[in-house]
Amino acid sequence: MLKGNMTKLLRQAQDVQKQIENVQKELSGLIIDAESGGGMVSVKVNGKLEILELNIDAETLEEDKEMVEDLIISAVNKGISKAQSESQEKMNAVTGGMLSGLKISGM
Repeated sequence: MLKGNMTKLLRQAQDVQKQIENVQKELSGLIIDAESGGGMVSVKVNGKLEILELNIDAETLEEDKEMVEDLIISAVNKGISKAQSESQEKMNAVTGGMLSGLKISGM
């Protein structure tokens, strides 16, 4: 009886591992859009927290350098935050929240 339960647990762990791997692959395709300054700066971030695209409105470049830098930082931080949130949500759906609070590599 005990051996059967252990085999079942191992099989379940392997299934969860496969699901986690699938979600991690999906995260590459997850694209998050974020912006700051009412669209003066926009960014696209994938679910692996990689910045894919950064756009700065041409008129924005005429602004003060520090303001442009702040807008870039704000847009990037918003994008990363949204991507982290959605990535964690997808991972929790697979793990039933067992991993919530844990930082997983690539997440």
